[in-house]
Amino acid sequence: DLVSTLNANGKVVFGSTVEIENLDTEELITYTIVGEDEADIKNKLLSVSSPFAKGLIGKEEGDVAEVKAPAGITEYEIIKVTYE
Repeated sequence: DLVSTLNANGKVVFGSTVEIENLDTEELITYTIVGEDEADIKNKLLSVSSPFAKGLIGKEEGDVAEVKAPAGITEYEIIKVTYE
């Protein structure tokens, strides 16, 4: 809801759009964290229950998130968090 979004203060929360940088490849990626029913990775809509989103939620701009993937742990810097 709007109140929780306004109180997020730059933190990654459900509904936020987050720009991240893969610290290994320097690739920039932007995802929006959505509910499971809306999730569509091709359209950069990331399910809130996915391990990737769980690694980002609660982090703030400038933080580094460690995300576990089959290939191992990848570090992403939170570049920008927006709320639409």
